[in-house]
Amino acid sequence: MSTTATAQNHGTIGWHDLTVRHAEGIRDFYREVVGWEFKAEPMGEYDDYCMMPTGSGEVVAGICHARGSNADVPATWLMYITVKDVDAAAEACRKRGGSVIAGPRDMGGGRFCVIQDPAGAVCALFTPPGGTAG
Repeated sequence: MSTTATAQNHGTIGWHDLTVRHAEGIRDFYREVVGWEFKAEPMGEYDDYCMMPTGSGEVVAGICHARGSNADVPATWLMYITVKDVDAAAEACRKRGGSVIAGPRDMGGGRFCVIQDPAGAVCALFTPPGGTAG
């Protein structure tokens, strides 16, 4: 998750990641297909990966294992939209005919959930540390 996301930039896209069963193979796929380098992000018994354009050092996305609390996250590129209060946004999603696929739950000092809109599109919502959710 982007370390630059703040409660003040709500409504913006703050991050993209992909959660899959075999992150190493997918990491290597994107390394070969789009030229990304990677940096391992230790998660205890395994690593997730920060992906960067070759030579830039700038992290542009994550590739994560579908394990533990991420086991229910769909295998799709998720964009994370920053919101003031992820719990309130999840409730608004339900009221407007969408569904909450995963969460809301804590992550990286903030909170997130994965939603599906009434048309079937999936995205994640994130309240960074300092947001109003808790």
